[in-house]
Amino acid sequence: MPSLEDLQVYLPKYLSPESEKYLFEELKHFPKNIDDRLYASYPLEPDIIYQGDGIDGLLVVNLPDPLIAKAPVMIFSNTCDIDPRNKRLFPSTLVYSPVFNLQKYRDGLIASKMKDAAAIESHIESIKKQRITQMFYLPKGESLQNESFVFLDKINSCDNTFLEKQEIKNLRLFTLSNYGLYLFIFKLSIHFTRITENIDRSPRSTDS
Repeated sequence: MPSLEDLQVYLPKYLSPESEKYLFEELKHFPKNIDDRLYASYPLEPDIIYQGDGIDGLLVVNLPDPLIAKAPVMIFSNTCDIDPRNKRLFPSTLVYSPVFNLQKYRDGLIASKMKDAAAIESHIESIKKQRITQMFYLPKGESLQNESFVFLDKINSCDNTFLEKQEIKNLRLFTLSNYGLYLFIFKLSIHFTRITENIDRSPRSTDS
């Protein structure tokens, strides 16, 4: 995590002073407060899908396995991009990754015997502390009944019209709070946009 001074610079500018203060206080206590505070405790617009939402019943595939099935997912798409009220010349697409049960994942690691028990428990703790760059931990809360996580590199997409507008409120598992969304976007940026890849991409020489 960056310094607290850096965090203050990059706090969302649209928040009220009270919300900004609360968000900053939560970030100061990270990672000791990764619990249901990641979720919004008040209803937002029921027929809008928000970035970071948990939605049940979207189609997922894990290529090269051709099997397609419905599963709970976490939305990666920007809220504005997938809002059907924003008219554009092309249809918008939902981008998301499936939500996995953390306990089942742990049990699978134990059964595989790839690592000893101590290494597995250390790995699970790292997931829960948001230390693994390609995974985002989801604590139990809202309609999410179990501790869960998403792989940021198991991305799927689906036409925005697949979900009926009136069904969204029934399929929503959670909506992230300001704190939860900040952590989520921070981890997305680390996973997808790390500029320090240590590769020199110098241009081709133009000398004849």
